Amino acid sequence: MEAAMWTYQHSIETAAAPEAIWRLWADVDGWGEWNAEIEKIDFRGPFAVGAGIAMTPPGEDPIELTVVELGEGEHFTDEARFGGLVLRTTHRLVPLGPGRTEVVYRMEISGEGADQVGPEIGPGITADWPDTMAALVAHAARG
Repeated sequence: MEAAMWTYQHSIETAAAPEAIWRLWADVDGWGEWNAEIEKIDFRGPFAVGAGIAMTPPGEDPIELTVVELGEGEHFTDEARFGGLVLRTTHRLVPLGPGRTEVVYRMEISGEGADQVGPEIGPGITADWPDTMAALVAHAARG
């Protein structure tokens, strides 16, 4: 039997330097400067596999994330676990040619009941991605 999974992906093209975007991602304590969905962040780093992040959305309880994959300057994946569910978000930089980069966010919700729960919670979690990613690349472009 195939494991249940819900996925969503959003991407944006930018002329911002990939190094500038990576610096913003690696500066976890500064995520709130460009992500309006973060009221408070508690980073237990360095920015590497195993790092812990407690991210608090406005008016909500903190969400515990762990960095589970990281390719320096290219991608990182964080993971949150709620009961039998695993929420994995991959953030990736894809070179498109001189001066162009694609920024990709992909969420996968897997585990027990993911095919039912994913469509219920996933869209709410990812709804702000277009705005957040636009703010990220604008922030990176400003340097």
